[in-house]
Amino acid sequence: MSTTTTRSASRIPAQRSATDGAAAKNRRVRRRGERSPLAKALTHGILAVASLIALFPVVWLTYLSLGPDKDDYLHPGNILSKATLDNYSYVLEHTQFFYWAASTLIVALGTTLVGVLFAATTGYAVSRMRFPGYRPLMWMLLLTQAFPIAVLIVPIYEIFSELGLIDTYQGLILINCTTIVPYCTWLLKGYFDTIPGEIDEAGRIDGLSPFGTFWRLILPLAKPGIAVAAFYAFITAFAEVAFANTFMLSDTKYTFAIGLSSFVSEHDAQWNLMAATAVLIAIPVTAFFYLVQKHLVTGLTAGGTKG
Repeated sequence: MSTTTTRSASRIPAQRSATDGAAAKNRRVRRRGERSPLAKALTHGILAVASLIALFPVVWLTYLSLGPDKDDYLHPGNILSKATLDNYSYVLEHTQFFYWAASTLIVALGTTLVGVLFAATTGYAVSRMRFPGYRPLMWMLLLTQAFPIAVLIVPIYEIFSELGLIDTYQGLILINCTTIVPYCTWLLKGYFDTIPGEIDEAGRIDGLSPFGTFWRLILPLAKPGIAVAAFYAFITAFAEVAFANTFMLSDTKYTFAIGLSSFVSEHDAQWNLMAATAVLIAIPVTAFFYLVQKHLVTGLTAGGTKG
């Protein structure tokens, strides 16, 4: 064997070693749990499609609200050439929109304030205390969610008629609380259970009463849970139809949900005006969601990990 052949054979492993070393150096080591580029692309694609699906109804509703004629929804392609804001002007100037807005905000905010207050105190009590009738009370709070609203309307109407609460904001707030307080009580009980009982003991050692402990120590820690309950109460009262349609008789006390029905008659429907009103209605809900979104996300996450 010649000397040249031997040197070439010895260089091949060295070259391979150098090549493999350079490839390994260039190849990025993927950490545990890190997605591949293909998985990332698929994830972003799915999220983009989901976002488009979620936004489509809002965009489509806004688009239909620009059509000047009530039947433009049958030919949506023609709306773009004659888009106008006249529907919004008509709704704001020639309907009871601002009365509906005032009534809706009074009912929704009143229900949120009263409902969350009762639900928070009740949830804290059933979370920290054991008393005779504890289990029947919890079952009763749960069973109230099983009754259809149609079953509750007739007896509640008779009771409220005797009390003079028909066609009053107080009456509608009280009715909404009958469905919101039980659900929010269970919701907040689960959140209060995640707060250590040692905080209550520290409050009692410092001389606080049970309500003082709840108000000054526990309630600030439960802000995320309170935000979730408040958001649920506000949205439920804002969009409630059955109770508002039955118990509110004056057109100036209609809520948005009932005001929308005024655009529908027995033989006709003003779809363009309904679309414009629906877009305007979404503005206060969006503003409320923006205000509570920080605590809302925190509360939902905490409930998912601790509950």
